Amino acid sequence: MLAAGGRLCLAIVHPPNSAGRFRGDSAESPFVIEDSYLDRSYYADDLARHGLEMTFVSAHRLLQAYTEALAEAGLLRLREPALPANAVSVPRSSRWQRVPLFLHVRALKPAPAQ
Repeated sequence: MLAAGGRLCLAIVHPPNSAGRFRGDSAESPFVIEDSYLDRSYYADDLARHGLEMTFVSAHRLLQAYTEALAEAGLLRLREPALPANAVSVPRSSRWQRVPLFLHVRALKPAPAQ
């Protein structure tokens, strides 16, 4: 808890994104959530670019898990941005303009009046 005021900024994979997947690679591929959105789960994404390979291991949590923690601390502001049009480098990337990709949170708790 922030007793004297403070700020918090975070950006996470948006919870519907971590719960679902596209059914194909085309820009029109349906985005589906096959398992429960409500259950916590873990997943891994293997990516390769410019000859480098990385594995990202992540946890799916409900949006509510984040908002409750922030509300309990007395601070909250949310944004749910889609992928901007100028960020689409390959046609299949445009499918991410139909669902939120990330969740951006900025929180501020003013210091108590002196």
